[in-house]
Amino acid sequence: MRVRIALAEKGMNYEYKEQDLWQKTPLLLQMNLDHKMIPVLIHNGKPVCESLVIVQYIDEVWKDKSPLLPTDPFQRAIARFWADFVNKKVCSDEKRIWLTKGEEREEAKKELIESFKILEGELSETCLTLGGETIGFVNIALITFYRRFYSSEMFGKFSIEAECPKNIALAKRCMQKDTVAKSLPDHKKVYEFLVQLRNKLGLD
Repeated sequence: MRVRIALAEKGMNYEYKEQDLWQKTPLLLQMNLDHKMIPVLIHNGKPVCESLVIVQYIDEVWKDKSPLLPTDPFQRAIARFWADFVNKKVCSDEKRIWLTKGEEREEAKKELIESFKILEGELSETCLTLGGETIGFVNIALITFYRRFYSSEMFGKFSIEAECPKNIALAKRCMQKDTVAKSLPDHKKVYEFLVQLRNKLGLD
């Protein structure tokens, strides 16, 4: 989703191929020899892996179109720091909510709320809000989780908006952009997929 948003922001045409991670195609195995995971961007016959790395690559290759990262080196470093925070903390906490239950799920829910409150309290305007006509690097890192909020709320039985209203307000602003809205799946489909995943893993 991050890669699709970045390419849309740059106005780039591309061929999109979905992958079944339970039955990986020879192309995926060939192009991502390390983790054999998605996404993989194949540009000029060469693979670029990991979503945030790909977004930075897209920004550098097509740097004359809708910049995603700040031009100032310090602000770029700050943006990368918070995107990494989202990637490590928010992603981990959300997964634990879906893939656990009982006390472990309650602990994951608590940590997810704490992570969101850190984002609300610490991120500067340049990192967390939309800049001009484009969406920023940290926004791209964070907005893809918005379509998974519903799943976290359903499994965890809580309201993210009640706990962290600023994050929801920002997400809704980002969703007003076609490049974002058209790149993200329906939140209920995400939930249905995760229910099926839990069943496949024998968690329910």
